[in-house]
Amino acid sequence: MKEITVNANDAGKRLDKFLAKTMPAIPASLMYKYIRTKRVKVNGKRAKENDILCRGDTVALFVPEEFLTQRSEDSFKRVKAPLDVRFEDANVLIIRKPKGLLCHSESPDDADTLIDRVKAYLWNKGEYYPERENSFAPALCNRIDRNTEGLVIAAKTGGALREMNEIIRRREVRKIYLAVCHGAMEKRAGEIKSYLQKDPEKNMVTVRDKPFKGAVTAVTRYEVISYENKKDLSLLRVELMTGRTHQIRAQLAHTGHPLLGDGKYAVNKEDRKMGYSSQALCSYSLRFELKDAADFPLLSYLDGEEITSTEPDFVNLFK
Repeated sequence: MKEITVNANDAGKRLDKFLAKTMPAIPASLMYKYIRTKRVKVNGKRAKENDILCRGDTVALFVPEEFLTQRSEDSFKRVKAPLDVRFEDANVLIIRKPKGLLCHSESPDDADTLIDRVKAYLWNKGEYYPERENSFAPALCNRIDRNTEGLVIAAKTGGALREMNEIIRRREVRKIYLAVCHGAMEKRAGEIKSYLQKDPEKNMVTVRDKPFKGAVTAVTRYEVISYENKKDLSLLRVELMTGRTHQIRAQLAHTGHPLLGDGKYAVNKEDRKMGYSSQALCSYSLRFELKDAADFPLLSYLDGEEITSTEPDFVNLFK
């Protein structure tokens, strides 16, 4: 038997979510069976999977020892790469991710990712002690593609993570991108609405102008900042109204204006000669616009806050 005391970062979690993090080796079906058969108790009483844990609660686990041994997740301690912090307080970090860096690992060989750098940064500052946590670790609240640069939000605490995830779910963070596309846009400003379906095996999306089975709606607004006639390139300010996989890249390519350097939704042979082997895209600005700040007791102060990244190098093409 093992008894765990719920701390501040675990408070507010459902029991099943807490157990999944605390015992990552246990199969989900077996975890739910143990809850049903009272081999998991909260404060000495029978529990349900959707029980919300409070700080100070005790969770008793009558489960095999093999499930009580947590995976070692301290590889981040070996990460020495710097972190470009654009905003920081006790609850959140907003970081500029460089192009070429993964947000999360995709294979065991990915030893340096953005979340590794966040954990290392907080550990070195004495703000993150993994050995003191039952289930929480600093986490990214949004993510951008490996070869897209720009702003990513990280939560330092469990409470901040829950509130930020809800803010993002309600679409109360205004996301502005800078991008370079081929050709002159037909309108100085406009809105692109189309329908996307992701193919997980190819890691690509199909775009169509009309709804089709399995597709989701994607809406993007754009404004032309500058046009370079000799290179036939446009610098765009892009706002995501929905957050779909490869939304900006796929939609602009579908309209006949693929991003400079994009080899997934266009042929980038000539772009490579210019030094652009991946998409010219930057998550440039995040602005918090909370409709009811009272819903977010920890993060209400972010209402009206706007954070910007450094200007991406591709802007120099228009100077």
